[in-house]
Amino acid sequence: MNQIERKYLDYLAKQRQCSPLTVCNYQRDLDGFFSFIFAHNETIEGVNHETMRSYLEGEMKRGVSKRSCQRKLAAIRGFYRYCVDHSLLKNNPLVGFHNPKSEKRLPDVLTDEQIEVLFSANDRREDELAIRDSAILELMFSSGMRASEIVALKKNDIDYSSRMIRVNGKGKKMRLAPFSKRASEKMKRYYEELRPKLMKRYKKGPILIAFFLSKNGNPLSVRDLEFILRNIENKTGVYFGIHPHEFRHSFATSLLDGGADLRLIQELLGHESLDTTQIYTHVSKKQMKKQYDDFFPRQDNNK
Repeated sequence: MNQIERKYLDYLAKQRQCSPLTVCNYQRDLDGFFSFIFAHNETIEGVNHETMRSYLEGEMKRGVSKRSCQRKLAAIRGFYRYCVDHSLLKNNPLVGFHNPKSEKRLPDVLTDEQIEVLFSANDRREDELAIRDSAILELMFSSGMRASEIVALKKNDIDYSSRMIRVNGKGKKMRLAPFSKRASEKMKRYYEELRPKLMKRYKKGPILIAFFLSKNGNPLSVRDLEFILRNIENKTGVYFGIHPHEFRHSFATSLLDGGADLRLIQELLGHESLDTTQIYTHVSKKQMKKQYDDFFPRQDNNK
């Protein structure tokens, strides 16, 4: 790792307060880029548009998707922007360089029927952690919160009277996230009946403020949340390949199908740009086409 890169990664961790995983991803992308330019006898200062085109073409020939190339390019852009802003370099060689267009991927969503099957099966569980898992499922689906926001949730963030949660989202952007009556009931039951038991198992320090805890009383990580969802499938026997972000997608799509305004959904999800929210209109159209094909009587049977 060169000295400038080290300063940039330190800036991401300490000033931007990026997660260790994000910093690690940036380092991996930058290391790959620097290996390329140094192998071609170029310097960080000598990079130009032709260098970038050559690098990205090489990545795509290796089978790297356009979407991943966009992520790599974002890391490199951030690095050069930092260098210019902090007077480490005079010019940003990426000014005017355009991102490769990525193929649009529609997010996976759970149907209303799948949600009902999964939640009902989970409600039939009798093991100790069933109460916590029900609260997590109901909250994720009814609020659209990110996995990182779920695990960072604290009791003081929750207002049961208005059914609103104060969420500290991406980029430290604060928003309010509503949640359903069913989620409220499950969360209260978990907090009163199970959480005190889990807290007693925590042996590592002061009293915890995290709302959701592991079976050992530890605060949850995003990986823990992913493991909990896989475990829910194993315990219920309902396998939809669920992932935290899938509930967020399902939340947005359900609202859109129900007639909610796109800008409201943008606000609820905490998206900075409406373009990010726009992808759910494609999902909704896909659902509309499927239902049309399923229910319209005069279909061509000779396909």
